[in-house]
Amino acid sequence: MIKKNKVIGIGFHKTGTSTLDVALTELGYTVLGARINLASSLINKDFETVFSLTEKFDAFQDNPWPLLFKELDKRYPNSKFILTIRNEEKWIKSVVNHFGKNHTEMRKWIYGIGHPQGNENLYLEKYKDHNREVLEYFSNRKNDLLILDWGKSNGWGELCEFLNEPIPNKSFPHANKGNYSKKKPIKMKQATTLAKKALKRFLA
Repeated sequence: MIKKNKVIGIGFHKTGTSTLDVALTELGYTVLGARINLASSLINKDFETVFSLTEKFDAFQDNPWPLLFKELDKRYPNSKFILTIRNEEKWIKSVVNHFGKNHTEMRKWIYGIGHPQGNENLYLEKYKDHNREVLEYFSNRKNDLLILDWGKSNGWGELCEFLNEPIPNKSFPHANKGNYSKKKPIKMKQATTLAKKALKRFLA
């Protein structure tokens, strides 16, 4: 049975999207995850093909859904949006360790270049720009957006309160926790002042 309102995960990959998937599934949502095969449709702006999939699911997470949050908001009024975030240095290390020089058209559509290794600053700036854009877009609709950092979240409590769902009588499922190898730290620019101010304003 399809739930009344959609739940849309709009955090970038490697921010705990797998954890969100498992948690929403446990709460009874049918979840549509990453669909890298949609890259061609997105590049050609064939959004009808993309959105033909969304009618059959309650919730979405991973690519390409975060990049389509405005279109999904218009298509499905009264949806709930969840922005999963992660420490920026840990995020980019995880992305590089996981994808390396492996190219995909989906990542090329998102970042302009299809692989992160050697393009760390480009990827990180896109990640920060996306989070800023989400915060600004929902600045007057705080009840529609939940920001989750799984490293700091109390798990079921925040998520279930936001979705008005009962808390399951089981431990919260942290999927893929710490699932990347330790390598030499990558030097990154510090988070921009604008990003910090935007998050502070949203949480005020």
